[in-house]
Amino acid sequence: MIFSLAADAVLLVHLLFIAFVLLGGLLVLRWRWRRLVWLHLPAVVWGVVVESMHWQCPLTPLENSLRQAAGQAGYTGGFIEHYLMPIIYPAGLTPQIQLWLGAVVLLLNGLIYAVVLLRVRR
Repeated sequence: MIFSLAADAVLLVHLLFIAFVLLGGLLVLRWRWRRLVWLHLPAVVWGVVVESMHWQCPLTPLENSLRQAAGQAGYTGGFIEHYLMPIIYPAGLTPQIQLWLGAVVLLLNGLIYAVVLLRVRR
């Protein structure tokens, strides 16, 4: 039971990290959260590098090992392929799609930080 809960917690942290990579820049737009930039930018770099280099995030093997310790089956591939790709791209993850995902992360955050820089200049 404890291993299953731990695996679910890792899954939740993984999902929250991905959401932070994609949308954390919106928090930086608020003056109250301005210092969050020092956490968000490295997270964006990590997300883009993992996607574009086709690396596996270390949270995926951690979740799999916890699931196996709980007597559950792990899964092959990465978090995105297992949980998100069936929803977004049912045909499966390809290296080309991973490059596009990395580009989307860069574009989205580039736009957000352009607004941040414009606000700072004012």
